[in-house]
Amino acid sequence: MPVPYTTGVHRLAPETYAYLQGSCAIGYNNAGLVCSGDEALLVDTMYTLDQTRRMLSAIAGALPTADIRFLVNTHHDGDHWWGNELVTGAEIVSSTEAARAMRHAGPDTTAQFLADPQLRVLLEHFDFSGITPTYPSTTFDGESELAVGTRTVRLIEVGPAHTTGDVIVHVPDERVVFAGDVLVFGGHGVIHSGPVDNCIRACDVILDLDVETVVPGHGPVGGRSEVVGVRDYFESLKAHATSTRERGMSALEAAREFDFGPFADLDHPERVILNIGAVYRELNGDGTPAGLDVLRQMMELEESWKSGSAPGPLRP
Repeated sequence: MPVPYTTGVHRLAPETYAYLQGSCAIGYNNAGLVCSGDEALLVDTMYTLDQTRRMLSAIAGALPTADIRFLVNTHHDGDHWWGNELVTGAEIVSSTEAARAMRHAGPDTTAQFLADPQLRVLLEHFDFSGITPTYPSTTFDGESELAVGTRTVRLIEVGPAHTTGDVIVHVPDERVVFAGDVLVFGGHGVIHSGPVDNCIRACDVILDLDVETVVPGHGPVGGRSEVVGVRDYFESLKAHATSTRERGMSALEAAREFDFGPFADLDHPERVILNIGAVYRELNGDGTPAGLDVLRQMMELEESWKSGSAPGPLRP
């Protein structure tokens, strides 16, 4: 049966669950819980303390005996780890690169967005007060395994892709993967780091596993066909961006020319400019992350489509 895309704890298999927030908007991620007896492993926390408290309260209501022994952070974006401090007593695990990046990705980084009149709208409805950055105590490179009660959970590093240290969490006995933000279902994902080939390769890694259920970092729970859809998107994006760069087009011009037809059902099409920009930077040999100017262009692109002042997927 399909898993409803509603806020709360959803059972995926006898002792494996997803916590969903029911939105693909910025700051509304998914998390996961793997149990064995009373022992549990939590995949990711939330953007704010309030969001994390709501998740932990929902877990306690649904699974009152669950003792979270491990917390795995899939990557360094704040909406996947800024609530870590509330999971007291857990061993926090991430890739070495994700843990390194977290040191420079705390809630203080929101100040530049909140101080910008144009970008403030992206984050102003979140309350980041009171957060104490709480970092992983255990790190690994490549692959690792954790014993949760009598069950084995695999951690596989697939970054750099979405970010520099992306990790997927594989639950072999239930054929479930928690993919973090290397996968977004129902909306356009974002390449922060790249290269884009690694984003494609991450999809292939998941497809090569014996997996039936896939929980993306954002969006509804899916399966193998949704992973193929994300891979198709990245392959189309790569081909388009490579071609438009060769023709001397800007990322904004390339975004306006992107063929959204095969991806018309995906929310937040304006994010394609971020991904085209990431491919451009890769082809230019520029390893720096996107600046705020690209985010402003993204918002201007969205507004032009909504208003109908430019042709695009959001034009009425």
